[in-house]
Amino acid sequence: MRGIELRFLTSAFLVLILAPGLARADNNQITIGPAPRWVTPSELMAVPANASGAAFIRLQDALVHLNEQGQEQYAGYRVKILQSSALEAGNISISWNPAAGSPIIHNIKVYRGDQVTDVLKTTSFEILRREDQLEAARLDGRLTAVLRVPDLRVGDELEVSYTIHVNDPTLGKDDAGLLFLGSSPLPGRYHLELSWDDGWKPSLKMTRDMTAVVQNGERAVDFRFDNPGILVPSKDAPGRFQWQRVVEFSSFSEWAGVSRRLAPIFAKAAILSSGSTIKNEASAIAASNPTKLGRASAALNLVQQNIRYIFIGLNSGNLTPAMADETWQRRYGDCKAKTVLLLALLREMGIEAEPVLVNNSGTDDGLDERLPSPRMFDHVLVRAHIDGTWYWLDGTLPSVVPPSTTPTLPYRWVLPLTTQGSSLEHIEWRPANRPDEINLTDIDTRAGFDQPAHVVSTSIKRGIEGLQQQVQLSGATPDQLTNALRQSLVGNTWQTVEDVKWRYDEKAQASVLTIVGTWKLDWEDDGDGARSMALPGGGFSPPDRRGRAADQDQNLPYYNKPDYDCYVTTVRLPTSTRSGQWASKPGFDTHIFGRNYYRAFALRGGAIRMIRGSRVERQEIDAASARKDNERIAAFDNSRGYIFFDPAGQQKPIASAPNVPSTDEIDWTADNVPCLSADARDKPAG
Repeated sequence: MRGIELRFLTSAFLVLILAPGLARADNNQITIGPAPRWVTPSELMAVPANASGAAFIRLQDALVHLNEQGQEQYAGYRVKILQSSALEAGNISISWNPAAGSPIIHNIKVYRGDQVTDVLKTTSFEILRREDQLEAARLDGRLTAVLRVPDLRVGDELEVSYTIHVNDPTLGKDDAGLLFLGSSPLPGRYHLELSWDDGWKPSLKMTRDMTAVVQNGERAVDFRFDNPGILVPSKDAPGRFQWQRVVEFSSFSEWAGVSRRLAPIFAKAAILSSGSTIKNEASAIAASNPTKLGRASAALNLVQQNIRYIFIGLNSGNLTPAMADETWQRRYGDCKAKTVLLLALLREMGIEAEPVLVNNSGTDDGLDERLPSPRMFDHVLVRAHIDGTWYWLDGTLPSVVPPSTTPTLPYRWVLPLTTQGSSLEHIEWRPANRPDEINLTDIDTRAGFDQPAHVVSTSIKRGIEGLQQQVQLSGATPDQLTNALRQSLVGNTWQTVEDVKWRYDEKAQASVLTIVGTWKLDWEDDGDGARSMALPGGGFSPPDRRGRAADQDQNLPYYNKPDYDCYVTTVRLPTSTRSGQWASKPGFDTHIFGRNYYRAFALRGGAIRMIRGSRVERQEIDAASARKDNERIAAFDNSRGYIFFDPAGQQKPIASAPNVPSTDEIDWTADNVPCLSADARDKPAG
């Protein structure tokens, strides 16, 4: 995605643009020259006598021009420094891709009363290469120019203007981008403009809070703001309602056009040379795996394990993948390179597959309402058609992740890249059928109330958190892991840590960590020999009330971030006690604000068992339902999961709920674990 956001510091101007006809010198250096002819700076806004805040923006211009060579961006501002915290504006940083040409610096001046200092006459930019990005697995070839304005003081005015350009050979004449004004700008004057040469008018779309003025015979749209107000997005609304003060532009008329443009580039990169050793790898995989799914799994594993991830952004690398043979030879690549290599392997084995653009940042809600733009995606993976079923394969994930019928991340919209051109595809969200996290706690108190309890604690994590744990723990030896957890845990609840075991269950796609040791239990003295204890993970905090300020849209839906967690606790009771002496808080099965809250107790075999589960069943809650559920919060049972012992016997002993197994009675990594009531599991939409 490309965009300009009008903020205070120069680093906030994010769009890279291509400027035709500008002076071109060494593209690794800064060029000093005049502003492009199409630029008309704004008039200065007077600084009010009662100006407050860190700074006052006398003008800030963010202007984009489109022509046959691409985009040009002009950024210019003049700011009055009111407080010392704003002196950081004197740290000017400009980043660019040298393959597109050098930045043009037009002006850097400091105004102090009647004195004007031309900073460029006495101070120069320092050019920094970005090899330090290799630590973050990025190789983008970008350069950064840094200049620190000397002797900048409170009360000064700093004036800066420059132009940055870019040429994206992958897209050619087509591209798309955004202009937007942030939600909390400093007081002052702001100007956004998009202009174009004849024949290069893009499609435009803007949010309702943007009012365009057409200029230059319908060759520009202009947006001006004096002291723009603070905008607050509607509280808890889904992402598609969070867009404010945004202008979209695109030369693509439809999403299928983006798909058609990029598909041949990936197809070409997946073509293997006649002597490619990748063909030998494909032959070996095919010989060792009789099924197509087995072959696809082996090919994916090969790419995941043998090609280390490094983002490649050199020259046109942001959208153009490296050739498959090149990636295999150098043994590193980004998501595009891994995707192309995987496509080449699958093609050699006769497996139908296609690249698919996705958004890993979770900002694809409402993508179908946006103008077509490849910049709306930040990742690409493979979708393969095997035995009538589509499987997702991501070469950038750890090698424990096999082909799956559902993506690892919950995408809403994806764009397949096909020769004929594909439209956006919507991936329907469904409530999770297995918990993202399960915490099992087996507490053995058979030795008595006053003795340390032997505890076996197991966490089962799935999804991204499970994979993160797999990456973190797979490199540690058993002794290292045990010693690390012993050091971090012992001293609070844990008295000892005797053993630690970790494994990644590929069949269950779960990271499983088990800690064995002893606890000092927090039994509460209820008098006359009675005891009570709150079980770990046994209670819920009441849900927050859903509401918005009066000036926000009251009828927008509310967003629920999907999750599903489960706590399972087994307490093996002191052998000196009888079951009739034990009681517990009640169980419940509540549906409120699109979430199911479930708790159940059972007592048998000398042990109290508790299950507490919580799952989001509706990703969005309509406003009317939210208002009704607000009235139900007061009745929400937020009691902790207490168990009670009374030596005289309980009037209401524990009523055992059905299907409440102990921590060791079933395989909790299985798909159909009883973390919710049977009705909730049978009717997941709730």
